[in-house]
Amino acid sequence: MSEENMTPEPSLIKPFPEKTIYLANWSARFWAWLVDIILVLLFLNIVRGLFEPFFLLPLLWDFGNKNWGLFTVGFESIFFFAYWTVMEGFRGQSVGKMVMNLKVVNRDGTRINYPTAALESLGKAFFLPLDCLIGWLAMPGTKLRVFNRISNTIVIKADYREPHGILYVREKE
Repeated sequence: MSEENMTPEPSLIKPFPEKTIYLANWSARFWAWLVDIILVLLFLNIVRGLFEPFFLLPLLWDFGNKNWGLFTVGFESIFFFAYWTVMEGFRGQSVGKMVMNLKVVNRDGTRINYPTAALESLGKAFFLPLDCLIGWLAMPGTKLRVFNRISNTIVIKADYREPHGILYVREKE
């Protein structure tokens, strides 16, 4: 057989990825969620104080209150849903995610829109324990909640590199 007729065998080398995305770990996501919970509950407490002379808004953590019930859970859950939808639809980050340097994006790393943020936030605001538990048990190793899978989103480590062509010089302290 001559060397001219030899055809190379197809190689099994995987193509080099165009972009690398680093998924956020569960502990960073938990701390971001906790920061959001604390900030929003503080805000709701201020709002409650303003409206208290006119209308008593029961709060979820106020267990001694006789009005504690479905209205309280629903009111706060709807507020959390609106907060996460607006913040993550606008920037891809809630305040907690900003603090922890995380971001919600589509699976290809592009920015999410408001309907996607609403679908992703639905699980956090209303079904978080089930959302996480099913995600951990049914999709181990993916770092996805069920509503991340449904909304086709991921939570990533945000990348705050220096802009192209600019070098920041940091003095020693």
